[in-house]
Amino acid sequence: MKSKKSIIETAVSTLKLESDAILNLLQHLNDDFVKIVHAILASKGRVIVTGIGKSAIIAQKIVATFNSTGTPAIFMHAADAVHGDLGMIQKDDIVICISKSGNTPEIKLLAPLLKHSGNLLIGMIGALDSDLAKQADLILNTTVEKEACPHNLAPTTSTTAQLALGDALAICLLEARDFNSTDFARYHPGGSLGKRLYLKAGDIATKNERPIISPSASVKDVIIEISKNRLGAVVVIDNESILGIITDGDIRRMLEQHTNIENIKAADLMNVNPKKIDKDELALLALDVIKKNNITQLLVTSENNYFGLIHMHDLLQEGII
Repeated sequence: MKSKKSIIETAVSTLKLESDAILNLLQHLNDDFVKIVHAILASKGRVIVTGIGKSAIIAQKIVATFNSTGTPAIFMHAADAVHGDLGMIQKDDIVICISKSGNTPEIKLLAPLLKHSGNLLIGMIGALDSDLAKQADLILNTTVEKEACPHNLAPTTSTTAQLALGDALAICLLEARDFNSTDFARYHPGGSLGKRLYLKAGDIATKNERPIISPSASVKDVIIEISKNRLGAVVVIDNESILGIITDGDIRRMLEQHTNIENIKAADLMNVNPKKIDKDELALLALDVIKKNNITQLLVTSENNYFGLIHMHDLLQEGII
C-alpha cells in the first residue's frame, strides 16, 4: 500500500500537469478561435458537438454549458453519427468534432461526410497532422505534452484541455451575446441559482395565508389568528390600510410586562413601522432584509397595500438561503 506522502505527491503531480496543460492553451489562441466565435454568433443554426470515448463525454459537457449560457447546441456521438444520427444536422448548423488523435476510425469516416454536407467543421484536436485537422475548416488546438497517466495512456490532461477550451469558447459567446443574470435564470428555473435570480417576494407570499386582525381585537383573538396561520405574525388592518404587524415575539414580551391583559388591544401591541418589501422585488432581497434586521417575518406589499407575509422558513424551503 502506498504511503500518505506518495499519494499526495501523485495528486500534486497530476494537478500540476493538468494546470500546465490549460496554461499551454494560451499559446494556441489564434485567429481561428476568433473566427469560430464570430461564426457561431452569426449562425442561424445550432452547434453540434461530437466525439467518441472520453472526448464524447467532454462534448456532452460543452453542449450543456453552451445551452445554459445562450448558445443552442446538440450532442452527437461520433459512432452513432455514421449509423443514422447525421440526420440531426441541419444546413445552418456548425459542427465541432473533438478528438485527441484526430485519427480514430469513427472520426476518419465522419469528417469527410461532414465536409460533404457543407457544414462548417471545427476540429478540437490534439494532433495537427491528423486526418481531422486536414478536413477541418477551423481548428481549436488542444495539444498536450503528455497525459497525467504514468503510462501516458488514460485521457487526463488532454480531456482537461478540451474541457477548459470549451469553457473559454462558451464564455466568449456568453459575453458577446450580453447574456446576463436574467437570461441565466430563464434557462435555470428549477435550480437554487435560478430561483435567486427570478423568484419574487410575491411568488412566495401567495403560497401563504394573509393573516389579518383589526386594531380593536383582543389579545386572545390576536393569538388565535397567529396560531391559525402558522406564520408567527398577523397584520393589523383598518379600512384596507396597514397599521402595523404583531409577531409572536410581541405577544411574549407583552405577557412578560403585564399580568392583566383584558384591556390590551391589537393596536397596543403592534409594531407601527414594520419592515416591508414590494411583491415584485426578488426573494433574495427579502432574505437580505430579514437578515439585516434580525427578523423572522416580512410584510409584502403591492403599491403600499397589504399583499401577504413571508417567513424565513419559506425562503429556506425554496432553497434561497
